[in-house]
Amino acid sequence: MNPSHLRAKSELLDQLRAFFQSRGFTEVATPIASVEVIPERHIELFRTTAGDYLQASPEMAMKRLLCLGAGPIFQFAKAFRAEERGPLHSPEFTMLEWYRPGHDLHAGIDLLDELVQATLAPLPCKRTSYREAFVEHAGCDPFDADAVRAAAACIEAGDIDQTDELLNQLLAKRVEPQLGAERPEILYHYPATQSALAETAADDRGAAVAERFELYYRGVELANGYHELTDAAVLRRRLEEANQGRIADGRDALPMPEEMLRLMQEPGLPACAGVALGVDRLLMLRVGAGSIDEVL
Repeated sequence: MNPSHLRAKSELLDQLRAFFQSRGFTEVATPIASVEVIPERHIELFRTTAGDYLQASPEMAMKRLLCLGAGPIFQFAKAFRAEERGPLHSPEFTMLEWYRPGHDLHAGIDLLDELVQATLAPLPCKRTSYREAFVEHAGCDPFDADAVRAAAACIEAGDIDQTDELLNQLLAKRVEPQLGAERPEILYHYPATQSALAETAADDRGAAVAERFELYYRGVELANGYHELTDAAVLRRRLEEANQGRIADGRDALPMPEEMLRLMQEPGLPACAGVALGVDRLLMLRVGAGSIDEVL
């Protein structure tokens, strides 16, 4: 990292901190290692010699705080993900994560939009549904399995036959590179099967969707947000399914976040929206860097 990038990062962190403090958020700092995690099918974790896992995000600990009445909170956290290395990926990176009780999908998107205008681009974000993005850039309705298979036949999808995996291939190769070309763009209403931690709803055409949203700018994914699932029993079932998927993929099952699940039952997780934003990627775009290594 060159000295100008160091100064730019310091200025960015100050701006982000002031943004949340001016809106009544409390900054927190939670442990980066735990014997419990939130199992995700496609994220591999580092494990210490003491048997702890390094966090992929501070979500588990922050949700425990929310259950105990912390109110709106944010955190700059070190996050760790094995098997991730490339121009936009590092095994260790800085994540900004926040939660606001009382927010739903739309309020969560509005707050993210405000943050983007304050730190990256002065124009309001373009808002596009997952369905609209696929129709425009991949030429198929993502909620029509036959149409997805036909569209995926044009890309190197190997022997993948699961609709969600084909959608991920299309998203990465056809859709994401086109997102946020002119101004930051927020994608929302992902298929319900793609977000274990989000509430589900029906879109304007009756399809089951996850109340999930993601921020893109110039083809770079910057943030991932949810109208958070608050039902502990449903979440347990979804996380068990994620572990079953890991086993099917030849990976080890991961320990369940039992303390978080217990607190979600009593006293309970308040209705809220939460977002995780990659600080290093945001800095890349601010300074015009070509890879994440230039700003770490």
